[in-house]
Amino acid sequence: MDKILVIDDDMDMCNLLSRFLNKKGYEVATAPSGKKGLELLQSFNPDIVLSDYRLDDMNGNDLLMQIKAYNFSLPVIIITGYSDIKTAVEVLKNGATDYVTKPLFPDEILLTIKKTLERSGNPARPAAPVQDNNKPVRTSVSSGSQALHHDDYISGESQVFINIMEQIRRVAPTNYSIILYGESGSGKEVIAKEIHHQSKRSSKPFMAIDCGALSKELAGSELFGHEKGSFTGAINQKIGIFELANTGTVFLDEIGNLSYDIQVSLLRVIQERKMRRIGGTKDIDLDVRIIVASNEKLLDAAKKGKFREDLYHRFNEFSINVPPLRERKADILLFAKHFLQQANIELQKTIQGFTPQVEQIFVNYVWHGNLRELKNVIKRSALLTDGQLIDVISLPFEITNFQKLQFDEAVIPAAPMTPIDYAQPANTYSGAAPMHPAQPQPIYTTPKKIELHENSLREASLDAEYETILEALKKVNFNKSKAAKLLNIDRKTLYNKMRQFHEFNND
Repeated sequence: MDKILVIDDDMDMCNLLSRFLNKKGYEVATAPSGKKGLELLQSFNPDIVLSDYRLDDMNGNDLLMQIKAYNFSLPVIIITGYSDIKTAVEVLKNGATDYVTKPLFPDEILLTIKKTLERSGNPARPAAPVQDNNKPVRTSVSSGSQALHHDDYISGESQVFINIMEQIRRVAPTNYSIILYGESGSGKEVIAKEIHHQSKRSSKPFMAIDCGALSKELAGSELFGHEKGSFTGAINQKIGIFELANTGTVFLDEIGNLSYDIQVSLLRVIQERKMRRIGGTKDIDLDVRIIVASNEKLLDAAKKGKFREDLYHRFNEFSINVPPLRERKADILLFAKHFLQQANIELQKTIQGFTPQVEQIFVNYVWHGNLRELKNVIKRSALLTDGQLIDVISLPFEITNFQKLQFDEAVIPAAPMTPIDYAQPANTYSGAAPMHPAQPQPIYTTPKKIELHENSLREASLDAEYETILEALKKVNFNKSKAAKLLNIDRKTLYNKMRQFHEFNND
């Protein structure tokens, strides 16, 4: 019987999930806090953890870090609000296996748990709080050369994507090291796999690891392995990613997160094509191709002292920029249909497509989570759809009302609330790849200056507040979370203030 640990400071939610999952054949333990949940990891030894992101004593990222220190391979599903989609992307980057959004739907929870357990294969877990010494981190092995793969979302029709495929075609047969630049969820790992599949190493291993989810203590062991007894908790010998990938390809995602010490060790591996396990005395010859990915320019990071410049130059034999989904609008519906096919298989449904209104919303929406967010939106919508087409009613509130909720793209609406295409006028989608600037400029309408009448103190106060908030938003490129922090208020207060300005302006 699979064991699930539920962590939530809402005991009603804990009890509800416990009863539901018990009926579905799972053994469930609940914890009302992150601290209690961490204590139960050793005694309960779960197969999977299901935790709310916002706990009284810690947030989801802090909890993830400590769970991964206990057992890196233990799957963790985070529960978050849909308005926190950026948070969901962040926890995935930090090592969460998946996330579900509130309000919770029983079928969605059950499907996510089943898929997570199937992917994890119920790996062996330690009996004490030490890392798993046998299971590599988020790895996959290639099985042959193919152009495109059923489970991957690499296909696209935009000119930008055609250019990427041409770059892949040229560089894949070489042994060049490659840097992939792009936002989280934009498909960098899939492109790395495609490079591997089109290379001469296609029949050899492809190993991927998310450096952003590695703690300083775990990174060396995961990359290079260790010998038994080399440090506290090293109860067995461990083979690292590089050794497992020998003769194949290693993909290091979020490479900029590696510590300075690990960067030094990595430089030696690249220069000498040799490595040594932690605590080992024997050099191991390596023949691997290295592909790395980053969401920031590594040369800029090097100039700031965050990344070794000599290591950057070793990697930078070739680079590919993977644009965010909002700059590949011609591909959005193609990806959406592909994800719908996958959802139909998972849910055993026969949904044919989307209504025209949904397609327009998809094209116009700003996909902060890129392909990963699009995929999850479609999975959720397919679950709630009983007919042949996904309609607006099945979409999350965050998607259909994004302009009202996201002041970092639209601070104050200038017209009735309809989706805005930030690169071109609405209703002009033609299927061709639009030309986008490297960094889309925020579109917002500035309310007219509040004029004072009879020395109204209220109006003067609103005027000053408006100017202060707008200046704060400009400083952080209209990121509402950062602006609220800068102003020392919470996001809800910021929303209320902006709404107040808008209503006052329309009086």
